[in-house]
Amino acid sequence: MNTGDARTEILRSIRAHLAASAPEPQIKADLYESVTEEAVASVVEVFKRNVEAVDGHCVVVESEAEGEEVVKRITEGKKIASANESRADLFRSDVGVTRAQAGIAETGTLVLDSSVERNRLVSLVPPIHVAILNASQIYATLTEVLKVLQSGAELSPAITFITGPSRTADIELTLAIGVHGPQELYVIVVQNN
Repeated sequence: MNTGDARTEILRSIRAHLAASAPEPQIKADLYESVTEEAVASVVEVFKRNVEAVDGHCVVVESEAEGEEVVKRITEGKKIASANESRADLFRSDVGVTRAQAGIAETGTLVLDSSVERNRLVSLVPPIHVAILNASQIYATLTEVLKVLQSGAELSPAITFITGPSRTADIELTLAIGVHGPQELYVIVVQNN
């Protein structure tokens, strides 16, 4: 079998398997219009558990005011990055505080949209990242989040997905935390917004 025949056979096999796959279920873009409070609470619990499973910290609060108190405790005595700071100042900051536009419960992932967040570096450069997220913006799966993102008038030029503190491994599989981003991640989920 030559290279062209092998490629044709692989593509035929992929097409056949895709055709045999179950169709993707249709998901309502605004998931929370039709679900109960219990279902939202369940998604928040799954999200919290999965954030903590990847060494992040997740605090669920009842109100914005309660969330502000948690941010004050985390940032006390630390230099907080501002979206208007120069890059050099961002690198001298201890904490970056952002709002997340969505969360993915199945992986404990935050979604930050660059068209909303003025400076993506606030979430990526300081050693501690604090993200505030409304409970109503937590979706069960990545598929649901992608459908919501695509339902907007224009897709953002850059979307950042954050799952836990930054981690990387070398060729010997030695894990290092915080080499390419924050060493600590705090997520504050606000129940009533």
